[in-house]
Amino acid sequence: MKFISTIAATLAFLFAASPVMAQDKLTVLLDWFVNPDHAPLIVAQEKGFFKAAGLEVKLIAPADPSLPPKLVAAGKADLAVSYQPQLHIQVGQGLPLIRIGTLVSTPLNSLVVLRDGPIKKIADLKGKKVGFSVGGFEDALLQTMLVKHGLTLKDVELINVNFSLSPALIAGKVDAVIGAFRNFELNQMDIIKRPGRAFFPEEEGVPAYDELIVVAKKDMAHDPRYRRFLDAVENAVTFLINHTDDAWKLFIKNNKKLDNELNRRAWRDTLPRFALRPAAFDNARYQRFAAFLKKQGLIKKVLPVSDYAVELR
Repeated sequence: MKFISTIAATLAFLFAASPVMAQDKLTVLLDWFVNPDHAPLIVAQEKGFFKAAGLEVKLIAPADPSLPPKLVAAGKADLAVSYQPQLHIQVGQGLPLIRIGTLVSTPLNSLVVLRDGPIKKIADLKGKKVGFSVGGFEDALLQTMLVKHGLTLKDVELINVNFSLSPALIAGKVDAVIGAFRNFELNQMDIIKRPGRAFFPEEEGVPAYDELIVVAKKDMAHDPRYRRFLDAVENAVTFLINHTDDAWKLFIKNNKKLDNELNRRAWRDTLPRFALRPAAFDNARYQRFAAFLKKQGLIKKVLPVSDYAVELR
């Protein structure tokens, strides 16, 4: 018994003297400033899901929203929050990127007009001004939506309003805007009593796609940290769904500026759009969207999905 007691005492001493196991560091670049689209990441951080997965995750908002995927491709960061359409285009341009997870599994992009304005249907845009912020993909969305209603891009006047989409629409500088996020711009307009009406691309001929995804450098796709990262995000989404009010408190815990009417409304509207299984993806869905982008001239060829997307197991 004395021998056993001695062993027990020795083990207790060793465990007490051992340093806490180091967490694996992971740098994640966001696509934009922190907002409700990033709720699973913030909750995973604040609730301790990343820590429980053995990860020390650093979430960084970019100074330039166009840079995160490029920095990941260059090995300057581990992961980036990006967009499925952007992934197809950038991989087609030669960037070594691969999708490893999904945050928001439905489109957020939309065509928005004033609810009490003259545009009641898409066909009413003939001869009107349409504001946009980023060319290329938004042009393709608009073109597809117009064609379904007997119009083309030649029937509208495109005006670059940078990122002032709803202000330009409300001020009457344009008659519609493409690229407005349905969970933000619509709420922004409603708050100031100038409600909008949205036309949704996935209901107007555009294949459904994942709005927000997580990308890694292609040759790092199977880094063991990434599966643990996605498991933690999945736990956060489960918590978000089951404990919405508590999750909101965690979201604003370290940044009280996030606690405003716009973010509260966006939180509500984004919640059902989060991917319940962030690691999973639909191969055929990605193929359909790639074919759409090729038809629109945004990529030169349809690559095998395995070239730019993976489901980590």
